[in-house]
Amino acid sequence: MVTSIDGASLNGAHDADYVIETSDLTKRFGDVVAVDNLALKVRRGEVYGFLGPNGAGKTTTLRMLLGLAKPTAGGIAVFGSAPGSSQAIETTGALIESPGFYPSLSGWDNLRVMATHSGTSKDRIDTVLEEVGLTDRGSDRFAGYSQGMKQRLGIAAALLKDPQLVILDEPTNGLDPAGMAEMRAFIRGLRGRRTVLLSSHLMHEVEQTCDRVGIIHKGSLIREGTVDELRGVSTIRVVAHPMKGASQLIAAQPLVEAVEIRNGAMRVTADPSAAASINEELVGAGFAVSELRTERASLEHVFLNLTGGEEKL
Repeated sequence: MVTSIDGASLNGAHDADYVIETSDLTKRFGDVVAVDNLALKVRRGEVYGFLGPNGAGKTTTLRMLLGLAKPTAGGIAVFGSAPGSSQAIETTGALIESPGFYPSLSGWDNLRVMATHSGTSKDRIDTVLEEVGLTDRGSDRFAGYSQGMKQRLGIAAALLKDPQLVILDEPTNGLDPAGMAEMRAFIRGLRGRRTVLLSSHLMHEVEQTCDRVGIIHKGSLIREGTVDELRGVSTIRVVAHPMKGASQLIAAQPLVEAVEIRNGAMRVTADPSAAASINEELVGAGFAVSELRTERASLEHVFLNLTGGEEKL
């Protein structure tokens, strides 16, 4: 069940389909509301993207999910248990902000220290180093690691207990484009085997990696859905002259739902397969077609529209 900060039941029995559930989750720092009545549900086996600009409340939410910060109000359940409980800790691995390791120790020895403190078998160390591609560098001192290697060692640490849930906070920070692509592929490879909650402010990363996305803005969850649901339906952009007559002809086509003229072009709501027949009808009727292509809103465009055009990402 989802429990309030004083342990009282909020929503009845826990739904086994959800690994994470929050209800009216709120965190205040004095007069500042960092998280505002957040209702979040992460399904078992999915990669869930927690998307928002820096300062939106993402990291604060993750810290509450891990029991590292106490909510001001509301409820949280991780596998039906309270954050920070033994059950939640045993089933969750996390990389929050920058990974912290002993610089003088090797990657392998850093993981050995963590395994000892967490009661995890040292047999897992070689497995997770191989999983993140650090087998050949495991004996090197952490101080000599590149930023990408440090991030990968942080992921290895999160996987050390073989957790069912992995929480990653901005895992591509500091990586070059090749490193970011590798990290995205790695996260996609976790899908189904584990549940992943990925916090990011990078639209491209979330769009390519996640099954579902929750958009957080000023501490509130303002939209949630699959990437396709958030991006909406495709439209066909048409520029043809004369515009008025062309729009009337297009509107009469059987597969066309609507035609809107905006900024010197027509936005045609129709199945993308209708593009060829629309072009054929326009040309056949003598209209001059200078542009015809399908369009779909990017996740970045959706985000900017939802947040009032905020560009600080």
